[in-house]
Amino acid sequence: MAANTKLLALLVLALLQVLSLHAHAVSATKHKHPGPGGAGNGTCRASGVLHGKAGKCKRLHGSDCCVEGHKYPQFRCSPPVSAKTPATLSLNSFEKGKDGGGPSFCDNRYHKDSAMVVALSSGWLRLDGTRRCGKMVRITAANGRSVLAKVVDECDSANGCDDEHNGEPPCANNIVDGSPAVWKALGLKESLGEVKVTWSDV
Repeated sequence: MAANTKLLALLVLALLQVLSLHAHAVSATKHKHPGPGGAGNGTCRASGVLHGKAGKCKRLHGSDCCVEGHKYPQFRCSPPVSAKTPATLSLNSFEKGKDGGGPSFCDNRYHKDSAMVVALSSGWLRLDGTRRCGKMVRITAANGRSVLAKVVDECDSANGCDDEHNGEPPCANNIVDGSPAVWKALGLKESLGEVKVTWSDV
């Protein structure tokens, strides 16, 4: 009986440690905008710093608004793309007047929240030698669901803190910014704001 109690206590302790690590990892990756000196995944490192300016920022879908004088890392690269590229899926509206800022980079248009569309970090969109505007990508969530979505925009990893970027800082270098339709198709709750996924070219 004493051995069973000790074993149970050890299991509970181990479970608490795992939960603590998970909570720390989630809080450290809550926003699509890295902190000073922060980076996404892979070998891509910050190429500079953008000095924040406060401005108009629509606080939808957990928007991370620029803070005056804050230093935000800039990236001109993204981690290498593979058949299962690790990424952070963030939530973004591509409709006019919402938190997506200006029209989409690829087609200079706005897109309804019901459209299966995404934005990719700058390196993945156009700076790694592959032009992905207008192309389809497959996004797979941890729950096993996957969807095809059209790349229509850039989650700008070098510029931000202006009206074009909804007053938000530059994106991290590992972001897939999905429309509400993408989140719904993946069976994800919008309240999460960001989740770990994998993606690939189709």
